[in-house]
Amino acid sequence: MDSIYFLQVALAVLLMTIIAHLLSMRFRMPILIFLLIEGIIAGPEILNILDPTILGEGLTAIVALCVSVIVFDGGLHIDLRSIRSIQKSVLRLVIFGVVVTFILATTASYYIAGLPLNIAALFGALVTATGPTVITPLVRNVNVPHKVSKILELEGVLNDAASVILAALIFELIVSPLSGLELVGFFIQRVGMGLIFGLASGFLLRNILGKILLTEQTVRFITFTMVIATFVIAESFANESGILAVAIFGIMVGSSKVPYKSALKEFKADLVLMMLSLIFLLLAALLRFDYIIQIGLVGVAVVMVLIFVARPISVFLSTRGTSFNRNEKLFVSFVGPRGVVPASIATYFAVKLNSMGMVGGDALVGLIFITIIITVLMTGSFANRVAKFLGVIPMEILVVGGGEVGKILAERFEKRGENVVVVDPSEENCQKLMKSDIRVVHGDAEDINVLKEAGIDHAKYVVATTDKDNTNLLICQIAKTKFNFDKDQIVARVNNIENLHAFWDLEIRAMSPAMTTALVLDNMVGRPHMFSMCEVGEGADIIEAHVSNPKVVGKAISELNLPENSLLLMVRRGNESFIANGNIVLEYDDIVTVIGEGDSAQKVADLFER
Repeated sequence: MDSIYFLQVALAVLLMTIIAHLLSMRFRMPILIFLLIEGIIAGPEILNILDPTILGEGLTAIVALCVSVIVFDGGLHIDLRSIRSIQKSVLRLVIFGVVVTFILATTASYYIAGLPLNIAALFGALVTATGPTVITPLVRNVNVPHKVSKILELEGVLNDAASVILAALIFELIVSPLSGLELVGFFIQRVGMGLIFGLASGFLLRNILGKILLTEQTVRFITFTMVIATFVIAESFANESGILAVAIFGIMVGSSKVPYKSALKEFKADLVLMMLSLIFLLLAALLRFDYIIQIGLVGVAVVMVLIFVARPISVFLSTRGTSFNRNEKLFVSFVGPRGVVPASIATYFAVKLNSMGMVGGDALVGLIFITIIITVLMTGSFANRVAKFLGVIPMEILVVGGGEVGKILAERFEKRGENVVVVDPSEENCQKLMKSDIRVVHGDAEDINVLKEAGIDHAKYVVATTDKDNTNLLICQIAKTKFNFDKDQIVARVNNIENLHAFWDLEIRAMSPAMTTALVLDNMVGRPHMFSMCEVGEGADIIEAHVSNPKVVGKAISELNLPENSLLLMVRRGNESFIANGNIVLEYDDIVTVIGEGDSAQKVADLFER
């Protein structure tokens, strides 16, 4: 093949990437779905524009390069300091989840698809990975709670490494059976080399960025070089340890406070899109319809077991006793697409098995591709709808000011399941917030770039809580004029009562802590029962809920079996409001106000909205 042919292939890949990106924006669906479809159409089975087999061993190198950068990017977006509460769940998913999925996938492919036991085990090992190549762009397009998106991203990054090592172990057992000690040594060597080189690269890059004055362009070049070097060196010492190494490398950088991080993420986002597009198009073009036909409907049945049996069992076991509620667990269970790594490694293994005269390689590739196609299409097409159906789409709230007021407010927002980010210039305040698992952006909120980094473009509310009225007023004005927030989306704290009218004149909803405190104390004097309301405040929630549950509509309040420590305060119907009493019959779309201790208020809200 001459050089012009490779340039034509490169041009075709770029054009298909642009088309897939435009279609993704037009239909609001993940780009991977369109890349997968384009790759199959452009492949030898239909148009024969793109034939990855002509690359030979070069295809393996391209896949390795792309996967290493994609996995590093996934780790780069994970800050372990701000997700302490889910680390236990992630470790369980990587350990128990991999084991459960491996056992059930192996069993299903052996008994349902009729694969030989060794090939079934190889399939089971490969599909334990959810993979950042699909998960990362997916969760960034679906608005779910921060802890839900991060457990999926972190699981994808680490599961890829676990899957590769497990699959390599199974493959070695197939082609050259290992003894007990050799088996242990194989596993320890792969994990050890991945950890050592990943940690070493992370420490080295942190020192370089922290001690040497560099331009952003130089930082990007150094980081990209180190990612490739980390992968290559780890692979040189122990095959299949490179992915774990770059995953650890990325997580270390993402969890560190280093200069240039935002510029690095921005550059990596563009690079990852290019590599993601290239690798998905190439691997989709590898698909042969004969492989799919050979497996048939039994392959679909195996995938259904993975989606509706193995994945939910893994998730519910791994998140037992955590802060995840049932609907969040169900959403995590639904999002389990398989991606690039299983496809590339399955293709590699199939070639090796065929060259050694062993049967089952083609069936393995066929079943892997069926799994990828179904899981990617299902997750990409329905993730947003499933999130809405389960009610796990929160509000995005930006709180400016991480002092005592901002911290308490952010904790309450997090408790009720909203996505909240706090911006504060104080390093001490940021550290306190991170210890409470609150997302923070360290910087001056008067800088528009800092507000963008905190996600103001996607926020539903901006709350200014600093102890400086000038700052709060400026933040509110920026939100209104630069980001088109309306008056109902902005709330401010006013420290000096005399400044209240300045906020009100600009139609900014504002309150004065001094005036509010005086009003509450005024009501308490001579009204002793007001004290009990204030005492409940810290451990209780007041929640509004829309009545949409058919089992509740048409019933009187007295007929409802409400949880203990909860009270229905008010029912709003259209423009009218009623003090709740047992005789009021609830109607569809009523808005009820509930107070309750602990999580009882949320349980009542779930009862009305289920």
